[in-house]
Parts: sequence; structure tokens; C-alpha cells
Amino acid sequence: MSRVGKQPIAIPSGVNVSINEGVITVNGSKGELSQPILNGVNISQENDSISVTRINDDAINRANHGLMRSLINNMVEGVSNGFSKKLEINGVGYRVTQQGTDLKLSLGFSHEITFKLPQGISALVEQNTITISGMDKQQVGQVASDIRELRKPEPYKGKGIKYENEYIIRKSGKSGKEK
Repeated sequence: MSRVGKQPIAIPSGVNVSINEGVITVNGSKGELSQPILNGVNISQENDSISVTRINDDAINRANHGLMRSLINNMVEGVSNGFSKKLEINGVGYRVTQQGTDLKLSLGFSHEITFKLPQGISALVEQNTITISGMDKQQVGQVASDIRELRKPEPYKGKGIKYENEYIIRKSGKSGKEK
């Protein structure tokens, strides 16, 4: 049995879960998220918890069992608390400013880059740190990854956009000509 899938999901107060016609919908203080139920998985709701079971022990059903439990848990966590990721911008002249829902990034190119934030995602800019937050864990991670892709950190000086606790392996530069 899946170690992740067999754990029940606790529903906090203020969160409503509804299961109907192959779709699970979770409502909370931050908003509403819905997810289609994967094949080979059954979802049942009792009092303040949700349990996920699988129909049989086929390989695909075992995989979907843990995945569906994780997706539902992330939806419950997202509508009640939300998710956030922090990005740091390092480099001389590298800056970020926020204009409405857009981010203006100066990353050493000949032009400024305008990054439009999607619906449901907000950003907070403090000096050279960007905090991306929202209720959908996958969308928060994807937006943070898209911003990081604009200028990945390089290994010589570490200039670029990196995650808050990311460690950049540094390379030594040219060692010169040996005689």
C-alpha cells in the first residue's frame, strides 16, 4: 500500500470539499480549486477527513493513489494557507520593480523585461527579492521557474536569478598560462 496514499487528509475549519461527477472541488478563504479524479482511485469523505483508496494493485493505480492524495492535500493547504516561493536577484545593476501586476526586470540585457503575472498569482518585491505567492502550488512553482529562466545564475560570479536557499556551485576562472 502506498505510504503517502493511505494517510487521511484532515480538513481544517473554513474549508469545504465537494466530490461529484469525477471532480473534487475545494473551497476556502483564499479561493476555490478543482481537480479531476484520476482513474482507478476512489475518494471518500467522512466528517473532517478525506481518504483515498485504489481499486486494485495495478502499477498505474498504485502510482495514481499517492498522486491523488498529494494533489488533494495541496489543494486543501492552498485554499487555507497558500504557497509562496522566494527568488533572489544577484548582480551589479540587476533590479526588479513592480508596476501593478507586472514585474519590470533589468537583468543586464539591452532592454528591460516585462513579466506579466497570471491570474491568481501575486508578487511582493523587496529590494532584490521577489516573493511569489498564490493558492495553487503547481502554478506558484511554474511562475517562479519562468522568472528564474529569464536569467539563470551563472557559475563564475553567481549573477542571475536564483531561489532563496539554492546553492550555486562556483567554478574558478581561467588559471592562466603555465610555464
